[in-house]
Amino acid sequence: MKNAGIIAGPISLLVVGVMIIHCMDILVRCAHHFCHRMQKPFVDYGDTVMYGLEASPFLWLRTHSLWARYLVRSLLIITQLGFCSVYFLFLADNFKQVTETVSISNKCQQNKTTVETLPYLHLHLYMLTFLPFVILLVLFHDLLMLAIFSTAGNTAILGSMALIFSYIIQDIPNPKNLPWLYQSVKILHSIGIFFTYALQFYVPAEIIIPLVMSWVPEQNELLVDLSVCAFMVCMTYVFAMLIPQMEQITVLLGSASCSVLALIIPPLLEICTYYSDGLSSFIIIKDLFISILGILGCIMGTYQAFYEIIHQNFFSSSQNVTKDFV
Repeated sequence: MKNAGIIAGPISLLVVGVMIIHCMDILVRCAHHFCHRMQKPFVDYGDTVMYGLEASPFLWLRTHSLWARYLVRSLLIITQLGFCSVYFLFLADNFKQVTETVSISNKCQQNKTTVETLPYLHLHLYMLTFLPFVILLVLFHDLLMLAIFSTAGNTAILGSMALIFSYIIQDIPNPKNLPWLYQSVKILHSIGIFFTYALQFYVPAEIIIPLVMSWVPEQNELLVDLSVCAFMVCMTYVFAMLIPQMEQITVLLGSASCSVLALIIPPLLEICTYYSDGLSSFIIIKDLFISILGILGCIMGTYQAFYEIIHQNFFSSSQNVTKDFV
């Protein structure tokens, strides 16, 4: 998408966005269909796919419906926890930039030019600073509280966007002359990402925690619940700290799994769910078309992500070694 250009890029982004919203509507309708059929108040994504394959006219799909449920849940866990890991990097990197910029500003105002002697902290220390606050944040499992947190995060992001657009519509001055006051844009974005971490974390938590709870005594459920939440948050911190180029790994995960979850599975699920009830040829062709586009996007996105990871990790390293040798 980043190589699409200024005309094709926004148009293709709009088209993909419309298709994703349509696929979300398909998924919700299929979930409601199976809630009514199975007399259940709620079915999640994995259960909906499992029931959809069980209703399929193809024997192979019916016999592998349980594996499809495991696949969907695994993709959800990997994708959401990967995004949470990147959130740690985003928070730490932005606050590191802000604190170092303020420190440089203070030194310059005091007519001290020895910027190299500033006691800069490592990025991992900033990440470690956020860890206890993130753990406290994810202990709220109530969707109402998560909605409040998400609203607060979106408000912060909107505030930062308002600051950005306030300068876009004006004559943009030299960036070096902007007050450091406008580092608040980074702070507002970081606040928004911090609060939306809990919403991203909710999906894998709702999959993993009930599974763990089924193996523990009832009197220990609260302690285990809190422990599992803290452990999962610590795992996202460890992934962000240990895995190099975490942003590129997340692009790879997004291309490989988000395409499957958002564009490939829902249209095929609609065909499996309503095929016995009678589907028009238009709906079948439409669903197959969306799934094929999702498959192509998955293949091309995964290839591009692999290419960038390999190029930056191997070819760039070999070029640096060659320059040092010369």
